[in-house]
Amino acid sequence: MTSSAAPSPSRPRPPSPSDPCLPPPPQPYRWTLSSYAGGRPDRIGALPEPPPHVGDGSVSQWYLEALTECTAKVLARAGGADLCFLGRSLDGMYDLLTGALEGAGWEGRVGRLPVSCMDDARWTAAQRLRFRGHLAAAGLSPHALARRRRPVALVDVVYEGRSFTTLHRQLAEWIDECREPWPVIRRKLRYVGVTARGKSSPHHERWQQGLDWVGTLPARHVVNVSLPPGVWSELADCEPKLTRSFPAERWFDEEACTGVTRHAELAPALTRARALVAAGRTRETRAALVRLMARDPGFAEREVRALAGALKG
Repeated sequence: MTSSAAPSPSRPRPPSPSDPCLPPPPQPYRWTLSSYAGGRPDRIGALPEPPPHVGDGSVSQWYLEALTECTAKVLARAGGADLCFLGRSLDGMYDLLTGALEGAGWEGRVGRLPVSCMDDARWTAAQRLRFRGHLAAAGLSPHALARRRRPVALVDVVYEGRSFTTLHRQLAEWIDECREPWPVIRRKLRYVGVTARGKSSPHHERWQQGLDWVGTLPARHVVNVSLPPGVWSELADCEPKLTRSFPAERWFDEEACTGVTRHAELAPALTRARALVAAGRTRETRAALVRLMARDPGFAEREVRALAGALKG
């Protein structure tokens, strides 16, 4: 999938296009675990013991340190942009951040787009429209993007970049139909890929190389944060998740979006999520985030330094 996914001026446009009025689509239920953005944490109570083969959801010190370092680099390299986490892979980072940002004045600047969108080749027209509904619910409609005060950075673990490619292609088609100004929107979009650390050689191929759509964005609007392969695999493949995967074939599944879906990973996922929110609230984690952000070249951005100041407070 190497199409440019940039709006084409020669593509036929409807005579009077506008963003369709899309109600927020149903999504899998996810507990509110932090008071970030004015939320009220849900009362969960005691959790059942997970099956022996699943694990207890506890957070080890090495994992917390690696996740904190990765989170700090994402904040720095996003350039102070708002963050939107794609899918479930970085739920742990989201939980850590919502704990760390409680009372920091960053309300409404960290969100989620909780869908799986690796391949749109077989999507039906209804699924494409539903995906637009998910984008709009996350504040990513063309109309909203063109009028944002700050950029927004999409964040996800990345292997080949298929999810980012699908998202960008679908968004570009929507921008074309709505005739919103691409020169404005391109400055508001960023992508931060969390990758498995490879060779540091300049000849080592990165996922974004060869993808035409990457070149339609300004320099440094597609960046990476690398992790040791074992930590990356923990995030991408092994970490227990609160919700099941939510690909296109489940977007109209009432059971997937009605109340709490019980599954084997639920108890350890809740245990880990609560532990990460609690860890994010601590003075030690906030100080570590600020210290690690300051080591990154992205700390030169004024918005990044402002966020560091908020975390100190």
